[in-house]
Amino acid sequence: MKRLFFGALVCALLSAAAWAALKDGDTAPDFTLPAAVGGKSFVFKLSEALKKGPVVVYFYPKSFTRICTEEAHAFAESAENFAAAGAKLIGVSADTIETQIEFSSKECLAADPNLVAIRAYDAVRAKPGPNGATIADRISYVVAPDGKIIYAYRDPEARKHIENTLATVRHWREEHKN
Repeated sequence: MKRLFFGALVCALLSAAAWAALKDGDTAPDFTLPAAVGGKSFVFKLSEALKKGPVVVYFYPKSFTRICTEEAHAFAESAENFAAAGAKLIGVSADTIETQIEFSSKECLAADPNLVAIRAYDAVRAKPGPNGATIADRISYVVAPDGKIIYAYRDPEARKHIENTLATVRHWREEHKN
């Protein structure tokens, strides 16, 4: 009986750790990653982007997979709405910059094959990808210009990430009108 309880406790603790994420009010880790938009590469630095307004940082498991492609397209289709609310978008996966150059269209995607930002944002997926590689979980953050996280959302389904982060950015903008 004690063994069963201890095993359940260990499983519960491991599950909680796997689902841990940065929280509202936490300082967002700065990162610099190779990125691509419209098939062209450049360097994305979070601290530089924050000088112009909030940034939505969303992590996703793998480019060119069904749900990730749907999510990237949905973010890209909403890019003008985010821009109108004063926010920048950056999607991050463990894919290479070559993959991101190919995958990018209107949207900005960063390559993090060394998992630097993915680990810093506690966005490592508990279950490895189909080939056994470590990949990002599907999690979105809204980072305010002061570098603080004002919203964190984790859901394996992509649908609500765009809606929720855009609502957060719009709310932030309303509260910070000059």
